[in-house]
Amino acid sequence: MGLSQRRCSRAACNQAAVATLTYAYADSTAVLGPLAPFVEPHTYDLCAEHADRLTVPRGWEVMRLTADEAPRPPSRDDLEALADAVREAARPAPDVEEATLGPGGRRGHLRVLPALPTS
Repeated sequence: MGLSQRRCSRAACNQAAVATLTYAYADSTAVLGPLAPFVEPHTYDLCAEHADRLTVPRGWEVMRLTADEAPRPPSRDDLEALADAVREAARPAPDVEEATLGPGGRRGHLRVLPALPTS
């Protein structure tokens, strides 16, 4: 094993880590998934033995994710929706002056007056 291989976070365990444990305190849930690509704060890397024997406080739930449950790449529908959103955002906005002026150049109780000629 190379020096860059991560070890189990459990005290006195020197085994290679194979899973990452994260706690979702607000949901009283422990999430155990495949080893995260990077070390993150407030997560714990576990070896296979400690991952299998994981217990949580009474009333908590354990969510075990497998590598098969990893996020899927975007679908064609996702990409089309993104392209539509980009096209919509790129459309020029209507002229604010034209959109807010009513008939006769009036905006509410105010009127737009022509500029005075300069001498």
